[in-house]
Amino acid sequence: MTVTEITADLPVRFGARGWDSQLWRLGGELAVRLPWATESADALLRKEHRWVPGLAPRLPLPVTVPQRLGEPSERFPRPWIVTTWVPGEPADLAPATKTAAADSLAAFLTALHQPAPRDAPAGRDRGGRLADGAEHFAGQLAAAVARKLVTDPDAVRAVWEDAAAAPDWAGPPLWLHGDLHPANVLTADGTFCGVIDFGDLFAGDPAWDLAAAWILLPDDAVDRFHDAYAPDAATVRRARGFAVGRALACLFIADDAGPGGKPTWGPPAEASLRRLAATAGTST
Repeated sequence: MTVTEITADLPVRFGARGWDSQLWRLGGELAVRLPWATESADALLRKEHRWVPGLAPRLPLPVTVPQRLGEPSERFPRPWIVTTWVPGEPADLAPATKTAAADSLAAFLTALHQPAPRDAPAGRDRGGRLADGAEHFAGQLAAAVARKLVTDPDAVRAVWEDAAAAPDWAGPPLWLHGDLHPANVLTADGTFCGVIDFGDLFAGDPAWDLAAAWILLPDDAVDRFHDAYAPDAATVRRARGFAVGRALACLFIADDAGPGGKPTWGPPAEASLRRLAATAGTST
């Protein structure tokens, strides 16, 4: 029996609207993602369909696993994808509250961060050398200060500059989720229970993903995460710089009064910058 035959009679209901795709529930165990806002969404769905089924079995948290890729037709002119449904609440709505969440995140990233094959996808403006983005960072920080989103720009700048001065990743490109913001990580009972949306999956510097610890974990849990994952000191420094950039981006999204604004992204971003600012002037 084909996926089409299995799903033909399942109820469909709207789930959420993301940056690239709309999410629809298909019965109780499946979901459908339909590109809607960006042309790049087509390639992201095809990438997930190609790579995630091979990665999912080794991951210790449930993830959305592609079941079928639909091709453009007269009924819908773009590719679309059916995936498994992962239950849980997005971390921006229900943040992790238990320090044990650090162990769960570390186990997930340890399992994912394995050497990628030569034909693995590259990031789309993600995970590059921090120093190459100095001008962009300066502009972002200045804009955040002008909008009164950042109260201690000197500390934020110090963290980023230390990260940009850290040695580059010298190991092989590793598999990365690429987009571990609070809406892509699910929680239940105070800890993590799933990870969704692998559209930005790519191979590169693990510091890009490790930055998520600062924005996803509760206070006093980042050190426990580092103990469990055991990154080298330079990778921790780079991760702090990536975390600063991610927190600023989340602040802008939270402050957006338009339909793309997500106020729930503000508190985790603010907490992340507060914790990061406390590390200013230190090197791991």
